[in-house]
Amino acid sequence: MDAVPALDEPLKKVLGPATAKVMAEHLGLHTVGDLLHHYPRRYEERGQLTHLADLPMDEHVTVVAQVADARLHTFASSRAPRGKGQRLEVTITDGSGRLQLVFFGAGVHKPHKELLPGTRAMFAGKVSVFNRRLQLAHPAYELLRADSEEAVESWAGALIPLYPATAKLESWKIGKAIQTVLPSAQEAADPLPETLREGRGLLPLPEALLKIHRPHTKADIDQARARLKWDEAFVLQVALARRRQADAQLPAVPRRPRPDGILAAFDDRLPFTLTEGQRKVSEEIFADLATEHPMHRLLQGEVGSGKTLVALRAMLAVVDAGGQAAMLAPTEVLAQQHHRSVTEMMGELAEGGMLGGSENATKVVLLTGSMGAAARRQALLDLATGEAGVVIGTHALIEDKVQFHDLGLVVVDEQHRFGVEQRDALRGKGKQPPHLLVMTATPIPRTVAMTVFGDLETSVLDQLPAGRSPIASHVVPAADKPHFLARAWERVREEAGKGHQAYVVCPRIGDEEDGAKAKKKSPEDEAEKRPPLAVLDIAEQLARGPLAGLRVEVLHGRMQPDDKDAVMRRFAAGEADVLVATTVIEVGVNVPNATVMVIMDADRFGVSQLHQLRGRVGRGSAPGLCLLVTEMPEASAARQRLNAVASTLDGFELSRIDLEQRREGDVLGQAQSGTRSSLRMLAVIDDEEVIAEAREEATRIVAADPDLERLPALRTALDALLDEEREQYLEKG
Repeated sequence: MDAVPALDEPLKKVLGPATAKVMAEHLGLHTVGDLLHHYPRRYEERGQLTHLADLPMDEHVTVVAQVADARLHTFASSRAPRGKGQRLEVTITDGSGRLQLVFFGAGVHKPHKELLPGTRAMFAGKVSVFNRRLQLAHPAYELLRADSEEAVESWAGALIPLYPATAKLESWKIGKAIQTVLPSAQEAADPLPETLREGRGLLPLPEALLKIHRPHTKADIDQARARLKWDEAFVLQVALARRRQADAQLPAVPRRPRPDGILAAFDDRLPFTLTEGQRKVSEEIFADLATEHPMHRLLQGEVGSGKTLVALRAMLAVVDAGGQAAMLAPTEVLAQQHHRSVTEMMGELAEGGMLGGSENATKVVLLTGSMGAAARRQALLDLATGEAGVVIGTHALIEDKVQFHDLGLVVVDEQHRFGVEQRDALRGKGKQPPHLLVMTATPIPRTVAMTVFGDLETSVLDQLPAGRSPIASHVVPAADKPHFLARAWERVREEAGKGHQAYVVCPRIGDEEDGAKAKKKSPEDEAEKRPPLAVLDIAEQLARGPLAGLRVEVLHGRMQPDDKDAVMRRFAAGEADVLVATTVIEVGVNVPNATVMVIMDADRFGVSQLHQLRGRVGRGSAPGLCLLVTEMPEASAARQRLNAVASTLDGFELSRIDLEQRREGDVLGQAQSGTRSSLRMLAVIDDEEVIAEAREEATRIVAADPDLERLPALRTALDALLDEEREQYLEKG
């Protein structure tokens, strides 16, 4: 009979059902292998040996001393009302001074038996004060049988691993469980090919696992970390390299624009010339579209660099070649906005089959979840017959009912809102796999692009179109300097006086049941109990107060789609001066006449989000102004974050700052498919070199051995990684 491999052994068999249940529910650990890969967050030293005469407060210390006396007291408490509570007080001395140790409850039995007067031991714990006397509560201790100095030195100098823990399971209990399973580390199959490991001087995996959990020196920790980072980077890059390889084998219909087709007609009607960047990126895209394998390209561009225009030209090239193109947007507001701007840019070219339509024209349809039945039926019919060359919609496009005549290109806007699976679902709509263009306005550092979008080729648009104005950004410290906020509203009035418009952005809508539902974001928010400012409240205050007399409208996600669209149309047409909104305006909203944006409680937004929001102003010829209003004190991390946003318009620089401040797991998790990241040791920003090198090695290995037949251990590690992702996707459902 086959024995279960040691690392696949369920924890309940090894640690008992109660502990295993807590580990599974609170830490997601199910097998011995999972537990071995639950790495320490940091390490404590037991502390240099300290004399009792000079104990520092609030620090971890280790002392060697002799028990002078030990007394057990009983007392009444809320937990033990009948006087059954127990407290053990032990006094120890080392000749230089005395110190009290205290143990409570069930924790008194073992020390009561062991810490008898005259016993010599080492004690480690945190020094605190009780009744004006120094004490250690529940210290760890080790009895010293023989008078061996070596034992003392090695015990005091040991590095104590501290694990990511939960209230139900303390770090030291996790440590104990790991010590139980540590011998199994010898059985760990090493996913790194031997030549790669030796060539880079990396530890074998079993040794790395031993050293990460039971290091003797700091060098042990560094060596183990270096090795475990390589594992994570390499296995992930192999998964991506295999995905790229598999995609490259798929057939696709080459799509080449006609010299006298709709694309040429569209270019002729453009009132401006394309930027150098737009031309270069378009050429990369057209070259991909002309091949017999599907394009997989990520187009990342600065806010306002004209990505939509580049995507539209790609869509028209496909229509020219007899195919259809679909653009997938994350929200209805954005889908409607794209539909409006595409039909405006195309003019009579978007009126296929209608009177007044050009001979090259096609139909551009919108498909969203909240459309009326008749409009929806007509849109579905236009797609099935091929009448509509271009469709723009939300994930309603992915539904089973939607049939395309000949889907040639899928454009996904704002990738971080769509998982890989949703991209695949839409790609499955083509008779042959369609070409894929993914757009993101959040510039992504190179390493993150390699890690998260490693299955895509990357194009970058970093040039702003001519006529775009720079945006000045300033932090407005409303609490320290209230007159700054008053001045901000004056600036809005001044802009309105010149015929321009303004956005005011708030974190919350304001019709929630109560402010408590607003999620707390950080300790700083905790310290300041006020709920985030709300659109409905602020709009009313502004209309009655500092912006009285201006036309103020509101926009938020809980409005009916038709109402949202009507508000956006009025604002775009200049029929409102100020739009007070939530982040529904974050991406894609294009009103060139809007020149100023005031972001209330700016500290409640992430760096990338602020950069996105700011990109909604300065889209015309007048300069843009963005005011970041906050009540956070000057020294706080939140203020530093806002200062960083105010000091640069470089999205790539800001995305680095954003990543350094948030845990990368959040970024990767969302992008991988809205789940927790599989990275435990790798830091995407700091480990740039490891990721780049792992990508090269992975590409080389997959090219030589696509099915990894010569590397069974790597294949096992890969299956585990992909199973985890698939499992999480299914859970998300």
